[in-house]
Amino acid sequence: QVQLIESGGGLVQAGGSLRFSCVASGRTFSKYAMGWFRQAPGKEREFVAAITWKDGIPVYADSVKGRLTISRDNAKNTGYLQINSLISEDTAVYYCAAAAGFILRDRRTYSYWGQGTQVTVSS
Repeated sequence: QVQLIESGGGLVQAGGSLRFSCVASGRTFSKYAMGWFRQAPGKEREFVAAITWKDGIPVYADSVKGRLTISRDNAKNTGYLQINSLISEDTAVYYCAAAAGFILRDRRTYSYWGQGTQVTVSS
């Protein structure tokens, strides 16, 4: 089992930035890819970004590419997601997740999920 706890959400003005953290406990976090997803009201949960466990290679959704930076510190069992130039469409609950598989854009790949953290972008 891997337990994930996100933090870093909140209310922010459009154009601002947020940095999320995802702290993992349980099994060796470094052996799992880490992903971030978000779910806006009335919409399905969508892929935002992911990072491989071995080489730390990032993968980004096309809709947010250029505004996001994903990273991880395996020594601290922690992953991070930075979002810049926030827009109202970024309002959602953001989830981190851990996956042993390789299809990182697919939420079905992920076995473990955090509880989510709310982000509200005001214009």
